[in-house]
Amino acid sequence: MRANKLGAALAIASLGLTGCGGDALEGKRPELRVGAATSLKSALTEYAGAFGQAGVRLSFAGSDELTAQAASGAPIDVLLVADPGLLDRAGAIEARTVFATNALVIAVPAGSDEVRSYRDLSRPGIRVASGSQRSPIGRYTRRFLDALPAPERAAIARNIRTEEPDAAGVVGKVTVKAVDAGIVYASDVTTSQGRLEAIPIPGDLGPGVAYGAAVLRRTSHPDEARAFVAGLRGQAGTAALQRAGLQRP
Repeated sequence: MRANKLGAALAIASLGLTGCGGDALEGKRPELRVGAATSLKSALTEYAGAFGQAGVRLSFAGSDELTAQAASGAPIDVLLVADPGLLDRAGAIEARTVFATNALVIAVPAGSDEVRSYRDLSRPGIRVASGSQRSPIGRYTRRFLDALPAPERAAIARNIRTEEPDAAGVVGKVTVKAVDAGIVYASDVTTSQGRLEAIPIPGDLGPGVAYGAAVLRRTSHPDEARAFVAGLRGQAGTAALQRAGLQRP
């Protein structure tokens, strides 16, 4: 009888631990919720798959949209955006860092000869896609245009047929040949699987593009979130980013 009572007590204690212990006691890895700019999709998918300290649930969208979601309390642990200045709008953050750079280029459909230089964007009849002014890609594009002489800038502006919410939208328009060219990130062409070609923008005209990361202070997994951000500048993160056409800061 005594042995039966002892066994029952141990069974009850075991059930109590299982019900109250959370991920650690159940042997489960914590799950990080990472919001990332769409231009990081290829690199982040590779990096997150190799991250061993937690499972990673990736959500991709325009950087402005992600920042607004974070500021409104959306369940995001780590935020990665295509403009470090946006992190100031995300609410309480920590472990902030610039982890990669990119370049602005003109993307054209593979094999096309309609546009071979940035100057061709001003030719009558050329159809151009750009990002909206609310998106980082759109703001980087405006900086490029602002560096041009006023007549050339005005001619290109007349040729812009569509303004997309993010770089992925511009890539889509160029890929299906709805336009002759689009202004995107170099990494968008690298990860296009040969569907696009890049026309470089001269260095004195192309704005510097940087990516920022931060941990939201409300995260339930601060150690894992900090490790995820730190790893972006480590060997695994750097390799994934470089394969996707991004560079170290």
